[in-house]
Amino acid sequence: MAQDRQKQPARGTAAVAAPLAGIGLIVLACLSFSILDAIAKYLSASLPTLQIAWMRFVSHLLLALVLFQVWKKPSLLKTRRPFLQIVRAFCLLGTTVFNFLAVRHLQLAETMAIMFAGPFVITALAGPLLGEWAGLRRWVAIIVGFIGVLVVTQPGLGGMHWAAIYSVGAMTFYAFYAILTRQLTATDGSAGMLIISGLVASLAMAPFGISVWQTPPDILSWVLLLATGALGAGGHYLFIMAHRIAPAPVLAPFIYIQIVWMIALGFLVFGDVPTTTTVIGAAIVVASGLYILYRERVKAL
Repeated sequence: MAQDRQKQPARGTAAVAAPLAGIGLIVLACLSFSILDAIAKYLSASLPTLQIAWMRFVSHLLLALVLFQVWKKPSLLKTRRPFLQIVRAFCLLGTTVFNFLAVRHLQLAETMAIMFAGPFVITALAGPLLGEWAGLRRWVAIIVGFIGVLVVTQPGLGGMHWAAIYSVGAMTFYAFYAILTRQLTATDGSAGMLIISGLVASLAMAPFGISVWQTPPDILSWVLLLATGALGAGGHYLFIMAHRIAPAPVLAPFIYIQIVWMIALGFLVFGDVPTTTTVIGAAIVVASGLYILYRERVKAL
């Protein structure tokens, strides 16, 4: 009996650690994606969007090949579900291209208005496709987080910019990308998933990227262009690892934290001063995320 009592905390600690670690990874991934979007917006003033998107995947692929030394371990590229890997890669490509087109015309925080409908789609699809059903409390937290985003963006009050359609496309591709990532982590390795997505997207974008190519005007532009790959690859590796250890419905609401990163970067890089409603909305978003963290701890203890 004493031994049983000693083992119980260990199981509880492990049950808490996996979701919490996954949440930490997804928050860091969102930070990487936010910086990537800020760089894409900055570069779009002097370079074509399709060129930026192509170089994001080319540098992503080269970095992953070197980092994982694929020439020594070709088995990393083996996959049990090649079709799903290709579909997932195109979902990532669609997310990136549409999001880069959106940030070219909209403020960083504005691009999140429709993108943040993603958790609804992910949570709804995770039940029938993954068997990961969300409870009432988690749905309430997701809805509260989305209300926070609406407070920040206030859609409809000033008229929706036509470029918002790009965010609709990005959100749709992102939701399916997240679901497919969770499915593939059950059978395929993280390194292989990262490399395959970079390879497929690089090849698919090559004709478009080459056709619009313009030489970057200065060294800073070159550095930032190459940095998009590092941020994209690093962020998606964190994204994959998060979905390997935590259910999709647990992670989905935490893309709302990206609104905080977007507001900060918009202010620091582009001088977009947050309004009172922006601060209030961001606080609601953070509160919804903290509530889910609390529920995960309570449920596991």
